[in-house]
Amino acid sequence: MLVRIVRMTFQEDKLGDFQAIFNNSKYLIRAFPGNQYLQLLSDPTQPNVRMTYSLWDSADALDAYRQSDLFRSTWAATKVLFAEKPIAFSAENLETVKLIDMA
Repeated sequence: MLVRIVRMTFQEDKLGDFQAIFNNSKYLIRAFPGNQYLQLLSDPTQPNVRMTYSLWDSADALDAYRQSDLFRSTWAATKVLFAEKPIAFSAENLETVKLIDMA
Protein backbone atom coordinates (compact mmCIF):
# COMPACT_ATOMS: atom_id res chain seq x y z
CA MET A 1 0.00 0.00 0.00
CA LEU A 2 1.31 3.44 -0.96
CA VAL A 3 0.41 6.55 1.04
CA ARG A 4 0.34 9.86 -0.85
CA ILE A 5 0.17 13.21 0.95
CA VAL A 6 -0.06 16.52 -0.88
CA ARG A 7 0.08 19.79 1.09
CA MET A 8 -1.27 22.81 -0.78
CA THR A 9 -1.26 26.46 0.27
CA PHE A 10 -3.92 28.46 -1.53
CA GLN A 11 -4.49 32.11 -2.14
CA GLU A 12 -7.00 32.96 0.58
CA ASP A 13 -9.64 34.14 -1.87
CA LYS A 14 -9.32 30.91 -3.91
CA LEU A 15 -10.31 28.36 -1.26
CA GLY A 16 -13.89 28.25 -2.54
CA ASP A 17 -12.63 27.61 -6.06
CA PHE A 18 -10.49 24.73 -4.82
CA GLN A 19 -13.37 23.25 -2.81
CA ALA A 20 -15.53 23.29 -5.96
CA ILE A 21 -12.80 21.52 -7.95
CA PHE A 22 -12.38 18.94 -5.19
CA ASN A 23 -16.14 18.38 -4.92
CA ASN A 24 -16.37 17.82 -8.68
CA SER A 25 -13.50 15.32 -8.79
CA LYS A 26 -13.40 13.52 -5.43
CA TYR A 27 -15.64 10.60 -6.37
CA LEU A 28 -13.88 10.17 -9.71
CA ILE A 29 -10.50 10.08 -7.95
CA ARG A 30 -11.82 7.68 -5.34
CA ALA A 31 -13.20 5.39 -8.06
CA PHE A 32 -9.94 5.45 -10.03
CA PRO A 33 -8.43 1.95 -10.30
CA GLY A 34 -5.98 1.37 -7.47
CA ASN A 35 -7.27 4.12 -5.16
CA GLN A 36 -8.33 2.72 -1.79
CA TYR A 37 -8.92 5.91 0.22
CA LEU A 38 -9.13 9.67 -0.20
CA GLN A 39 -9.33 12.31 2.50
CA LEU A 40 -9.20 16.12 2.44
CA LEU A 41 -7.61 17.73 5.49
CA SER A 42 -7.14 21.29 6.71
CA ASP A 43 -4.33 22.76 8.77
CA PRO A 44 -5.84 23.97 12.08
CA THR A 45 -3.38 26.87 12.30
CA GLN A 46 -3.27 27.93 8.64
CA PRO A 47 -6.77 28.29 7.20
CA ASN A 48 -5.59 28.50 3.58
CA VAL A 49 -3.75 25.14 3.71
CA ARG A 50 -5.36 21.91 2.54
CA MET A 51 -3.88 18.44 2.32
CA THR A 52 -4.98 15.33 0.53
CA TYR A 53 -4.24 11.95 2.04
CA SER A 54 -4.76 9.03 -0.28
CA LEU A 55 -3.98 5.33 -0.27
CA TRP A 56 -3.02 3.50 -3.47
CA ASP A 57 -2.51 -0.17 -4.22
CA SER A 58 0.99 0.56 -5.55
CA ALA A 59 3.30 3.20 -7.01
CA ASP A 60 2.19 1.99 -10.44
CA ALA A 61 -1.46 2.68 -9.57
CA LEU A 62 -0.58 6.20 -8.44
CA ASP A 63 1.51 6.76 -11.57
CA ALA A 64 -1.39 5.61 -13.76
CA TYR A 65 -3.63 8.17 -12.04
CA ARG A 66 -1.00 10.90 -12.44
CA GLN A 67 -0.86 10.16 -16.19
CA SER A 68 -4.64 10.25 -16.57
CA ASP A 69 -6.80 12.97 -18.12
CA LEU A 70 -8.61 13.21 -14.76
CA PHE A 71 -5.42 14.17 -12.94
CA ARG A 72 -4.20 16.50 -15.68
CA SER A 73 -7.44 18.48 -15.81
CA THR A 74 -7.90 18.58 -12.04
CA TRP A 75 -4.28 19.58 -11.38
CA ALA A 76 -4.32 22.24 -14.13
CA ALA A 77 -7.35 23.88 -12.54
CA THR A 78 -5.92 23.56 -9.01
CA LYS A 79 -2.34 24.74 -9.46
CA VAL A 80 -3.33 28.24 -10.61
CA LEU A 81 -4.91 28.77 -7.17
CA PHE A 82 -1.71 28.18 -5.16
CA ALA A 83 -0.04 30.83 -3.05
CA GLU A 84 3.03 28.59 -2.58
CA LYS A 85 4.54 25.58 -4.29
CA PRO A 86 2.80 22.39 -3.10
CA ILE A 87 4.65 19.72 -1.16
CA ALA A 88 3.95 16.12 -2.13
CA PHE A 89 5.44 12.86 -1.04
CA SER A 90 4.72 9.16 -1.08
CA ALA A 91 5.51 6.53 1.51
CA GLU A 92 5.06 2.80 1.80
CA ASN A 93 3.06 1.55 4.74
CA LEU A 94 5.30 -0.68 6.82
CA GLU A 95 2.92 -1.37 9.66
CA THR A 96 -0.56 -0.47 10.85
CA VAL A 97 -0.98 -0.77 14.60
CA LYS A 98 -4.37 -1.89 15.85
CA LEU A 99 -5.58 -2.18 19.41
CA ILE A 100 -5.77 -5.67 20.75
CA ASP A 101 -8.01 -6.99 23.48
CA MET A 102 -5.80 -7.39 26.53
CA ALA A 103 -8.55 -9.05 28.63
